[in-house]
Amino acid sequence: MMKFLCDVHISLKLVTLLKSFGFEAIHVTQILDKSETKDSDICRYADQHDYVVITKDADFRNSFLLHQTPKKIIKINQGNLSNSVLLNIFSENMDAISNLNKKNCFLIEIDTDNINLIEL
Repeated sequence: MMKFLCDVHISLKLVTLLKSFGFEAIHVTQILDKSETKDSDICRYADQHDYVVITKDADFRNSFLLHQTPKKIIKINQGNLSNSVLLNIFSENMDAISNLNKKNCFLIEIDTDNINLIEL
């Protein structure tokens, strides 16, 4: 089963949507030091528990490209996306995202009208 960990700036509504699709989903405010959890601790936690990190934070993208951690990441590039647009993007692309769970290391970047995949 695919598991998602949403970073602090990701709406709890996405956690609810992911759960409605039958996935395990948690928000960073539910683990470790909650909203004060350091990025490095989120990376370590996600990798240890096989979570896909969903974030708007470019630091996670950089960490992925430089250090391959977190191993699975979905980066939202449009910081001002409304919740409804974000939820719609995930709803429309959930099958494609689900198929990536078999991969050991990937980065998906989501823009308003474009989704890019980087595999390592």
